[in-house]
Amino acid sequence: MGVLAALAGTVGLGRAGWAAGLAYGMVLLAVLDRGRRRSGADRLGPADWVTLVRATLAGGVTALVVDSFSRPIAVPALVGLTAVALSLDWVDGQVARRTGTVSALGARFDMEVDSFLVLVLCAYVTGQVGPWVLVIGAMRYAFVAAGWALPWLHGSLPPRYWRKTVAATQGIALAVVAAGVLPAPLAVAVLVGALALLVESFGRDVFWLWRHRARAVRQELARPAAVRPAAVRSEPARPEVARPEVARPAAMRAPVPAARRTGWEPGAPVLVGRAEVGGRRS
Repeated sequence: MGVLAALAGTVGLGRAGWAAGLAYGMVLLAVLDRGRRRSGADRLGPADWVTLVRATLAGGVTALVVDSFSRPIAVPALVGLTAVALSLDWVDGQVARRTGTVSALGARFDMEVDSFLVLVLCAYVTGQVGPWVLVIGAMRYAFVAAGWALPWLHGSLPPRYWRKTVAATQGIALAVVAAGVLPAPLAVAVLVGALALLVESFGRDVFWLWRHRARAVRQELARPAAVRPAAVRSEPARPEVARPEVARPAAMRAPVPAARRTGWEPGAPVLVGRAEVGGRRS
């Protein structure tokens, strides 16, 4: 809200920008709260607050980009907000490591802010280079969508510094093109190069996950059913139905050895967990 008010009071912000910025803020808070509750965290860590500042700046960029579809906007304000948001991407990682507050929630929050900011910038520069540039912003979401059909894409990837470098390159290249300081052919060349790096990075990760797909499927089956994609959720186990005991005379009942009274008995139902893979119960 503060960023939108500052933009409205300095460079101006139309109704479309206000609507987009407010909608973005409400969705951001709802999604962040849901992620915090699902992770079991009672509050945000120091690095998460830095990422929240980045997300707020991304909301200002979103408002300006949406506003640009109906009226001229202040490009320096757009580039300035983007530059600060990209710079803080390095800061939140440093804060997390120095304070010992690295978490899965923080890593996911940081990644989603980066992805959305890149997508919004792609939408802005379509007027300069064409709609094909949306492929850069959509690739992350296409990867997530593919994971619903291919469970092995949900596997854990090993840390790779090159992946972070490529991600940062996308934001920097888009910010430079958005500034309008490059001639059209050079702007296209810069973004084509950024897209090539992104395809290489995603391709390498997908190939690695495919080679280790068996382990990735086991990891998915080990996750709670509430957070698994529908494609890999195990069927709910059917409740055991107690069978009525047929009354027999005591003389006809075979004595049960003491060693077997607490274990499995012939004729008793055998229950096997449906998510049991490789001899380990998830």
